[in-house]
Amino acid sequence: MQNILITGCSSGIGLQTALTLKENNYKVYVSARKQKDVEMLKDLGFETFQIDVRNKDEIKYALETILENDLKLDAVFNNAGFGQPGAVEDLSVEVLKKQFDSNFFGLHEVTIQAMKIFRTQGFGKIIQHSSVLGIISLKYRGAYNASKYAIEGIADTLRQEVIGSNIYISTINTGPVTSKFRENALKKFNNNITIEGSFFEETYKKELKARLETTEDKALFNLPASSVANTVLKIMQTQKPKPRYYVTKATHILGFFKRVLSTSLMDKLLNKI
Repeated sequence: MQNILITGCSSGIGLQTALTLKENNYKVYVSARKQKDVEMLKDLGFETFQIDVRNKDEIKYALETILENDLKLDAVFNNAGFGQPGAVEDLSVEVLKKQFDSNFFGLHEVTIQAMKIFRTQGFGKIIQHSSVLGIISLKYRGAYNASKYAIEGIADTLRQEVIGSNIYISTINTGPVTSKFRENALKKFNNNITIEGSFFEETYKKELKARLETTEDKALFNLPASSVANTVLKIMQTQKPKPRYYVTKATHILGFFKRVLSTSLMDKLLNKI
């Protein structure tokens, strides 16, 4: 039986992926940052760890426990992360660091610890959850855009460095998918962005907050969380998975435009979204 560790399983994509893989007879180790979510996952019958990806000791304990149980690790799905909205000029360095701590540095810590296991055993799969915003950039999402672009860069590099091995690095570029992403992003926006006095004060009040308060299922080309879960399942079922998987029509369309349009035309197009 193949096993996998998934981070960020409290809801949405992480939880649905865990359920889908379990239904297909994979041994799924799940994790969440908060204790209440860990208990919820235990109640669902999962083998569960409390992992804040910013805590390398929690990651180490989980991986060591998996090896004690199974003597191997087949795959890791780096799913944990969040979105920090706000115009670039309104993002403090401290807020930007928090975005990178979870979305990039936490992902990297899981990756390098898993790589030590994969190099020793001679096989493994790392699945990095990026975004359509790792391919194109949208206004008022600068922190999130930057964190996902960073994932793209390090995944592209690592993929070259494992050529010739039986270790595979796959990146999933997800578009609008039903989850609690916007709900959580709204909290980050309210907590970390000073609206009053900003150059974008009216835009924030009239446009951005209204957009964040709208659920993902109303977004154009939105798909359920199962769309990502099924992609992870496909990767697990494939001996040699592809380096990149696009999820949702929005990702396919915008990825195509990025390849064929000039930068100026692309900026004008994206500015209307």
